[in-house]
Amino acid sequence: MVARVVVAAPGSGHGKTTIAAGLMAALRAAGHRVSGHKVGPDFIDPSYHALATGRPARNLDPFLQGEDRLIPLLRHGAHGADIAVIEGVMGLFDGALGTEGYASTAHVARVLDAPVVLVVDASAASRSVAATVLGFAHYDNRVRLAGVILNKLGSQRHLDEIASALEATGVPLLGALYRNEEIHAPSRHLGLVPAAERAAEAKNVLPALAAWVRDGVDLDAIVRIASGASRLSTPPWEPSGVDGPPVTIAAAGGPAFTFRYTENVELLAACGVSVVDVDPLRDQALPDGCAGLYFGGGFPEVHAAELSANTALRSAVAAAIRGGMPVSAECAGLLYLCQSLDGVPMVGAVPADAKMTARGKLGYRRAVAVEDNVLATAGQRVTGHEFHRTEVTPSHGAAAAWGWDRQLDGFASPTLHASYLHVHWAGYPELAQRFAARVRAHA
Repeated sequence: MVARVVVAAPGSGHGKTTIAAGLMAALRAAGHRVSGHKVGPDFIDPSYHALATGRPARNLDPFLQGEDRLIPLLRHGAHGADIAVIEGVMGLFDGALGTEGYASTAHVARVLDAPVVLVVDASAASRSVAATVLGFAHYDNRVRLAGVILNKLGSQRHLDEIASALEATGVPLLGALYRNEEIHAPSRHLGLVPAAERAAEAKNVLPALAAWVRDGVDLDAIVRIASGASRLSTPPWEPSGVDGPPVTIAAAGGPAFTFRYTENVELLAACGVSVVDVDPLRDQALPDGCAGLYFGGGFPEVHAAELSANTALRSAVAAAIRGGMPVSAECAGLLYLCQSLDGVPMVGAVPADAKMTARGKLGYRRAVAVEDNVLATAGQRVTGHEFHRTEVTPSHGAAAAWGWDRQLDGFASPTLHASYLHVHWAGYPELAQRFAARVRAHA
């Protein structure tokens, strides 16, 4: 049995990330073992979930992983927990454009047969909140709206007015949270600042966040709702691997590289690959016995001067790649491997320069591998997403990594893969297996 509840909202900006993380922290403080999950490809919100639960961050996305893997991945991620809190994405019914809500929070809630709690920002309305809740309750009868949490209330009179109006909707009021300017997560060009970049501050605010939710939300009611979800009979997902002697790879970590799917690392581990974190801001050398490099996503543009100043590690990475060490780099990793980023030197492993731009690129992509490379064979089709506000010139090499939307992206070779595309390897475990095999061959 996986007790589970989805935290959703009418749209972005209602406070669902703050409340979802606060709910996880409050439930944990009350003695529950909580697993946190995020609908969609987001990396930043799960960083706060991991801090609140003390467990690895998890994502659930039918586009990236396949609809049939959602329940197995939920069961895998929630193993050992007694309640799973699943934070939605955007508005409850907002999914991939042109798909009638595919990969929306509602879609995932239906697949998981999970009850939904709606977080509503009430700062600019009173009785009209009830109309919003009523509409969401009846828009899709396949989605069970189990209750509402009001956020950013101004006074007791404000709450009383909304509570009175909500009675006619039949949707239970589960929580009332007043404005609290001391509890928030700072944001910048791609959303919230990841927890790893403000670890001490974020950790210190957790007790206050947990207390805020505990005092304003009926935690017992949330647990009853989550425990009322149906029993799931589908077996948990298990990372699949290939046998072979153990090998070690270095994975970029620290404040500049905070984006990495947990299951990607678990798949590498299943292949006998030990993943050792290296902070390109501070570490001077690659770990002993390193036979491969894995550079995920993050915000290197925010830390470009510091990354550039660490010439020892940049030189070590460049020499390793020249020597044929396999490397997989996505988005931030691509920028780090460029010749320069916003005018300062980077590793120089790919013949391109990167810079910040005025507009970002965000969205799902269906991609095909253009050439054989360290991750994929030519013609391999994957689903992924891009999420950045930088550009690389040229955008691809003579051998590009992926093609999508009539464009080519990234750089590829039998030992290198560097691209803007993020791929969740749980949907394509053969990528992890191929990378692990190349690393082992190099070792």
